[in-house]
Amino acid sequence: MTPANLILATDLDGTFLGGGTDERRALYDSLRRRRDALLIFVTGRDVDFLKDLVAQPDMPRPDLVIGDVGTSVWEGETFTPIHALEEPIREQWGAANERVLELLRDEPGLTLQPTPFRHRVSYYYDPGVLRPETIRKVEDAGFDCLLSAETYFDVLPKGVAKGPTLLRLIEALGLPREQVLVAGDTLNDLSLFQTRLKGVAVGNSEPKLLDAIAGYDWVYRSKGEGAAGIAEAIAHFDLEEEPVS
Repeated sequence: MTPANLILATDLDGTFLGGGTDERRALYDSLRRRRDALLIFVTGRDVDFLKDLVAQPDMPRPDLVIGDVGTSVWEGETFTPIHALEEPIREQWGAANERVLELLRDEPGLTLQPTPFRHRVSYYYDPGVLRPETIRKVEDAGFDCLLSAETYFDVLPKGVAKGPTLLRLIEALGLPREQVLVAGDTLNDLSLFQTRLKGVAVGNSEPKLLDAIAGYDWVYRSKGEGAAGIAEAIAHFDLEEEPVS
């Protein structure tokens, strides 16, 4: 893969898809024009959502996709799985969907999300009802439990999340770490910032995320929200397009 001056690995909802219409259009136009940019969507969304998203006018198509909160890896043109990167995730998960569903059956505060996932089980949760014992039950069973935006409750393979999967992708493709910019806005993006890659927590970030990244001096806190915050960080880290001489 051709080395890029900017490798943007970005969350979608609230981040790449966040902010005002003009700000989104400006960012998307700049990425489409650049020949030195590589775009990676890093999202909790599933492949059907992504196919609909990139079919929208003016939406940039990603070069690569890390989906399902880090449990899926797809090529961006055709959305076909990259099996070499997914195989360790599949092995770690061990076809545990039914096991997790049984484990959490009738747990208060959880509502199963309607979309089926291959290597995770995901719920909506009620912060006022969810019990700490439920989280411990998931962890004691050998899984990771990820809560974000006071809404989402994800059961993931142990050690698998957006950040670790991104690092494996970067290593597998030989991408330059110093040119990577990660972007996010909720706690399910925390693992992206834990990679110690250049990062931006956009202006509309969840307060719990901002608390969690206190002291992370490699993460820029933008004033701009969503896409505007990403553009702000690209300038801050001097990852703008190099002029043609």
